[in-house]
Amino acid sequence: MDEELTPIRAAGGVLWRPKDRGSGEETVEVAVIHRPRYDDWSLPKGKLSPGESEIEGAVREVLEETGSRVRVGRPLGEVRYLKTSGGVTRPKVVRYWSMQADGGTFTPSREVDELRWLDLASARSLLTRQSDLKVLERFVRGPALSGTVLIVRHARAGERSKWQGEDRRRPLDEVGYRQAEDLVRPLSRFEVDEIISADFDRCVQTVQPLSEAIGVPIKLEEIFSEVGYPAHEEDALHLIRKLGDSQRTTVVCSQGDVIPDLLQRFATTDHVDLPDPLPLKKGSVCALIFDGPRLFSIEYFPPPGSNGHR
Repeated sequence: MDEELTPIRAAGGVLWRPKDRGSGEETVEVAVIHRPRYDDWSLPKGKLSPGESEIEGAVREVLEETGSRVRVGRPLGEVRYLKTSGGVTRPKVVRYWSMQADGGTFTPSREVDELRWLDLASARSLLTRQSDLKVLERFVRGPALSGTVLIVRHARAGERSKWQGEDRRRPLDEVGYRQAEDLVRPLSRFEVDEIISADFDRCVQTVQPLSEAIGVPIKLEEIFSEVGYPAHEEDALHLIRKLGDSQRTTVVCSQGDVIPDLLQRFATTDHVDLPDPLPLKKGSVCALIFDGPRLFSIEYFPPPGSNGHR
């Protein structure tokens, strides 16, 4: 691809916090920032650093521009527009997530000199760009507070045909251990409250580095294994739905013979679109976003270090 056509990739978020409960319905306010370089009012966002994933870039940029730590919520899609710099015009692609503020303090800088917390109507009036207004409307159309279940396909393991022992004990290979380590950063961006794994060594080993990094123990659940899932599909759906309804974030590590069927059942019952075909590689993650007990959306993240953006 020509350099002029290579997209500039960026990411950001709709940063929100509860405002009050008014007449019994909780309302929210969102953060809008002023950038003196452009003299505009914007949602926080910025370009990705080399080798940085979109979710990591979004969290970093929101922290840098607003001072807020966040809990990542549902995806808000992307916007595309042309950006001219140094006489060269290139497409720019910016991906957004809903992000609940979780502490922190704003400090003015050369890039962002003012932050305002506004109700939704006031934010609509103040935002300068139509692209930001589109993202804000996507935020309004779904739940602010949602539950998240991050379904991880275990990282790469040694070949089944070359393993002499019980398949349940087959471990990750060298690449798989690296994938497991690399999963820590993107998964921890979601402020994980609970980790559940199928009772196979390669599944447990995939989430072990995350468990050690964030201090959350791993709970074993045989229903998410290729042995325990058959004939218990509805039980597995019920458990995932219960986890999503908790409005917390749970990581579930499972296997390739389980995850596609599980996602297809959810997509059918809750009328949610799946990627077609489902690009479910080892070490990849599917984020299931729940509005109460109902599955609201599914977002796919490729294995860390891959070239895919979704």
